[in-house]
Amino acid sequence: MKKYIFFCITVSLLILSACKSDKDAAFEDPCGGKAPGGAVGILMSINQDKQLGLTAVNQIESDPTNFPILDSATNSVAYGHIYRIRNNILNSGKVYYKDEFPWRIRIIKDDKTLNAFCTPGGYIYVYTGLIKFLDNETQFAGVMGHEIAHADRRHSANQMLKQTGVQLLLEILSNGDPNQLAQLGAQLLSLKFSRTDETEADDYSVRYLYGTEYDPQGAKFFFQKIGGESSPPEFISTHPNPDNRVENIEATWKCLGSGGDDELFAQRYQDFKNSLP
Repeated sequence: MKKYIFFCITVSLLILSACKSDKDAAFEDPCGGKAPGGAVGILMSINQDKQLGLTAVNQIESDPTNFPILDSATNSVAYGHIYRIRNNILNSGKVYYKDEFPWRIRIIKDDKTLNAFCTPGGYIYVYTGLIKFLDNETQFAGVMGHEIAHADRRHSANQMLKQTGVQLLLEILSNGDPNQLAQLGAQLLSLKFSRTDETEADDYSVRYLYGTEYDPQGAKFFFQKIGGESSPPEFISTHPNPDNRVENIEATWKCLGSGGDDELFAQRYQDFKNSLP
């Protein structure tokens, strides 16, 4: 049975690759860029991707002790800044699921945590510790582009398919059992990306920032900043080496043409940081 399923998936992938849409073709570039694809594109719909992401959202937002989220109404200035940065990236024309995913952002009030993450379906969370740690908006845009890429390239959904199994994962999403959905959400929050996923997210951060007001190497500047810390955050140790990531980002940038604005927007970013509690 497993061999049969694998055969069916393989045949479906070959068929889809032969029936490339105009949209898919538009996302190709000479540096290896392409539309998201693979088994997850066949086995899970976009709505199921968003539903999967909401299992993690429900876990996060029902636990204010561990995830103290800043209210968007009472912190409207800060949210205005972060949504402006998000919109700059989405409007680059390089985010494949720009119009399909909500790309909703929430800020977590935790000045000790240098982190950000994005669930399947485009629900983004950023810690105040990371925002306050960075020096300029271009660094932050590089991180934001990286997190958007994890959802846009459907990395989490693909990992969950591998870990849970296709049939079981789709059954849980279909049945809607609250306990099973909560378990899925907890599993998502502990998910570790592969090094291949991390490298691809870095590459696409460069692509997303092309055509924006930011230097496309924003993620590189983040890794250079974080690499100078005596005690870098734990999540860095589970990712590819920061020096290698800088080299990979530079290689993608050079391949794409080495273009882009070198403005860092330090003062504007300081205004953003000043708007946080």
